[in-house]
Amino acid sequence: MKIKYHILTLLLFCTNFLFAQDVKFTASVSKNEVGAGEQFQIDFSVNGNADGFSPPNFSGFQVLSGPNESTSMTSINGNTTVSTSLSYILMAVKEGDFTIGPATATVNGHRLSTNAIKIKVVKGRPVPQNSQAQSVPNNSITEGNPSDLSKSLFIKAVVDKTNVYQGEQITLNYRLYTNVGIEQSQVDNLPVLNGFWNEDIKNLQQQVQWRVETYKGVSYHVADIKQTILFPQHAGNLTIDPIGMTFIVRVQAPSKDIMDQFFGSFKEVKYKVKSTPVVIHVRPLPDAGKPDSFTGAVGNFNIEASVDKTELKANDALNYKVKVSGSGNIKLLKTLNTNFPADFEKYDPKITDTVANTENGAFGSRFYNYLLIPRHQGDFRIEPIKFSYFNPATNRYITLSTKSFPIKVDKGSSEANVTAFSDVDKQDLKVLDKDIRYIKTEDNNLVKSGNEFFGSLGYYLLLLLGPVLCCAAYIYRSQTIKNNSDIVKVKSRRAGKIAAKHLANAQKQLLANDTKAFYEDIFKGLYGYLSDKLNISYANLDRETISTELKGRLVKEQLIGRLLDTLDLCEMARYAPVTHISKQEVFEKAKTIINDIENEI
Repeated sequence: MKIKYHILTLLLFCTNFLFAQDVKFTASVSKNEVGAGEQFQIDFSVNGNADGFSPPNFSGFQVLSGPNESTSMTSINGNTTVSTSLSYILMAVKEGDFTIGPATATVNGHRLSTNAIKIKVVKGRPVPQNSQAQSVPNNSITEGNPSDLSKSLFIKAVVDKTNVYQGEQITLNYRLYTNVGIEQSQVDNLPVLNGFWNEDIKNLQQQVQWRVETYKGVSYHVADIKQTILFPQHAGNLTIDPIGMTFIVRVQAPSKDIMDQFFGSFKEVKYKVKSTPVVIHVRPLPDAGKPDSFTGAVGNFNIEASVDKTELKANDALNYKVKVSGSGNIKLLKTLNTNFPADFEKYDPKITDTVANTENGAFGSRFYNYLLIPRHQGDFRIEPIKFSYFNPATNRYITLSTKSFPIKVDKGSSEANVTAFSDVDKQDLKVLDKDIRYIKTEDNNLVKSGNEFFGSLGYYLLLLLGPVLCCAAYIYRSQTIKNNSDIVKVKSRRAGKIAAKHLANAQKQLLANDTKAFYEDIFKGLYGYLSDKLNISYANLDRETISTELKGRLVKEQLIGRLLDTLDLCEMARYAPVTHISKQEVFEKAKTIINDIENEI
């Protein structure tokens, strides 16, 4: 017997040696003391694969950028470690002592949390409220003047109401006004919407729809760039964060040349725009008249229930369905308060939502499907379900009730007196077979002692197979560490695979006819590939750097030109329609360019 324990001990040692890993999930900031209006960075790092990342509430700070994801590899004495980092750029808004709570993520199947961080905000420069222009390193683009463009190009955050109850839906629309020509545009930062549960309104149109409106006596071209439905989660004054965008616009430039004065002279200006924050005043739901059956539903709803049968045998399955329909916070509804007969076995309901988000709010239905199994014969009654909601239009609570259902349960099969052993509808009751076993009366092929597999030669060979495989895995792991010790070469080898993933996502968007997402995936795939292949950080990549590096690696100028043209096309197509080339041609062109660069480098 000792040999068994030795083998098992060896197995455990090899497993711990090869796979034990100290996983760390930490948070850090660039500085713990900042001035009001000053920017700083917060990083969340994990040395493993993380899923389900949930950032903390950045209350008291304005999120300027993020989350920005990066992956790093370090090699010390041949031991390579891969870590992932998510960073945010924050700006302190007001003075005081603040605490940024922990972020959470699932790492290797375990839910981990970071440490909380204290930030002290001291007196500093005033927080900027207006948009300001910024010059760019392109001789054809000059610095914009806010006083010249602030009335010609701006974004408004439009809400249908600013005084609401907790849980009442709000429609938010970020609306772009312009009467200048827009050459390019990009989103700098999206609103965080702290304190709101939100869901975007999906636009069925692939392109932005422009219309002409008059605002303060001036005619503008207007487009809705982002529409969202909000549900405030707590009472108080909640701020809707601004959206920030950068535009390259074409404006008229003065000139002394008589021909330019006659035909017009233009220049391109880079101009940053940020909408004005909107404050929503959220009132708590009144306590007066609040029924016991109220669980947080706010809106206007109806409820109805049904059963698929009113007469059945013991241990047969009964489906009890409840439909809640209307407008409001349907997706935030909690489980209904049900009262089924004690003899009925109840399973958790299957919940299905059919909800549409439109400019008029969210409306649709939620279906609850309960599986009930009566265990004994008799006459029973499924009592009505009481459902209460608050209607903000009438400022009062309303209680609805479903109808009751009489259920007649007949005696089941001959085994009905032993309910757990009933053979009626065993497919639905198969879980019982894992809990209570049938009594076996027949021959179950008993094996004579001494003839079992345990303790045989094959048993010991199978145990020894584990350490052999562990040794082989250790040798393979050592070889892999050696091959991955050169980080630059590793990133270069992985460049093609990472680009292939982005192109695969782009192909999915192509099939789904999502033009914007398609061009974004093509653009990210090409830039990510070049970043890894040329060992240049993503943020430092630009046309001039790409061209210089590829020429230095003896890549043909014709191929470089095709690459730059494709990048420009993807950048332009994300914000304006492209008609001279199909998306399929762009996809094939990007794939061919990556293959050609792989062949030449």
